Amino acid sequence: MMLAAPDVASAAFAHMVGPGESLSSVAAADGLSVDQLAAANGMSSGGQLIAGSTLMIPPQTGGAVGSASATAATATASAGDGDGDSDDGVAASGTALSTSSAPASAGAGAYVVVPGDTLSAIAARAGVSVASLAAANGIDPSAPLLAGSTLQLTGSPGAASPSASAATQPVGAAAQGSVSGAPYPTPETVTASQIGSIASAHGVSPSLAAAIGWQESGFNNDLVSSADARGVMQILPGTWDWIQRTLTAGAPLAPASAADNVRGGVLLLHSLLNSTGGDPTLAAAGYYQGLSSVRSNGLFSDTQQYVNSVMALRQRFGGP
Repeated sequence: MMLAAPDVASAAFAHMVGPGESLSSVAAADGLSVDQLAAANGMSSGGQLIAGSTLMIPPQTGGAVGSASATAATATASAGDGDGDSDDGVAASGTALSTSSAPASAGAGAYVVVPGDTLSAIAARAGVSVASLAAANGIDPSAPLLAGSTLQLTGSPGAASPSASAATQPVGAAAQGSVSGAPYPTPETVTASQIGSIASAHGVSPSLAAAIGWQESGFNNDLVSSADARGVMQILPGTWDWIQRTLTAGAPLAPASAADNVRGGVLLLHSLLNSTGGDPTLAAAGYYQGLSSVRSNGLFSDTQQYVNSVMALRQRFGGP
């Protein structure tokens, strides 16, 4: 089938700030005014950029610039709480996030790819396997999708996963668990490619897993947050225990291993993706706040910031 290439000026994209760059130099390189670029990132036109942070480059349509809610996300490690312990109270500024993802229609049995889509997410929503959906459309299942292309939603039913539901994911005190419990920090670091390999083996987007790993710890397994979240993926002891009992399918995680800390976080992400129809935004929100809390309360303000940062960081690690 023919895949139509998207108009590159029709959607925002992320730009990683390099040493010496300024708002004016980035704006000039992308055909924007300083005011347009600043407004799209919630900054003042005289603001200073930090090397390693991420700017969202707005569409060059000549129309109104997008909302300043698409704020710049720093590419530094967050001391976030990790895995479902940020739901202690509903923030006044918390906003609801839809828990359903309605596909764009291109006629019966067809779907128009939008930015951020993955083949696995589309397959999950259509109730078919990734392999059969790829085969039906003559595409490589590991290749990125082109926004604006059309997929035919045919194929064999997808196999049920043992981690198909994150409904019992612990939040609050249950996620906190025991201070003496696993996982245990170790003086190890991992790479994006190591995280990507583990993610791929478990059917999770490598860029999503790497973005969360960087946002949580900067790939440092020795990090312990103020909330007692631990390791590369910043997993709380109660959440770790739940992952061990619920998601490992008889292959328990080593409590003092950077690789298995990543595997635990990836298994949680896999469960969240299954429970959200493959929606990476909802999965990231559920990873931070707890999916049951997201569905009950909407996103808290800190969760929204976390999700924005993770989605921007995905571009640094190869996109969807």
